[in-house]
Amino acid sequence: MVATQQSDILDLLAEQRSTFLITYRGLDEAGARTRSTASELTLITLLKHVTGTERGWVRTMVERDEDAEFDMAEGTRSWTVGPDETLEALLADYEAAARETEAAVRELDLDVPVPLPTAPWSPERQWWSGRKILMHILRETAQHAGHADIVRECLDGANTTMTMGADAGMEF
Repeated sequence: MVATQQSDILDLLAEQRSTFLITYRGLDEAGARTRSTASELTLITLLKHVTGTERGWVRTMVERDEDAEFDMAEGTRSWTVGPDETLEALLADYEAAARETEAAVRELDLDVPVPLPTAPWSPERQWWSGRKILMHILRETAQHAGHADIVRECLDGANTTMTMGADAGMEF
């Protein structure tokens, strides 16, 4: 099979998602909601935010709305987890978002310019290629995977790198 840009990018994104999800192994609901650093970040809020961010960017690529404005309320909601939202449900939603992204990206021309929503920090409309948006999703996922790793390590000592090593058969 000949790799395409879409498949290469989706493979990299799948790797980043896998690394991000290592942080959630063996985690219970209480741990997911616990602040373990000076930051307000918790593992459950990071999960919800990463899911919402990916969906938002994919929607931007697919809809290509030249009048779009960033929805501040939606942005705030992505960092707020209610008592009725569970770790299990948010993990399932993240997996669903990944499937949605993969389906959408396979149909996209990565060279077509995409209008970005305007926002208070970016009042002038910008245009990015689908490729650049996917690279941004990759960066967001990787950045928050790092955050999640630190939060988890402070919570109970679990460490993504050590887990990956153990998965590969390394003994420590």
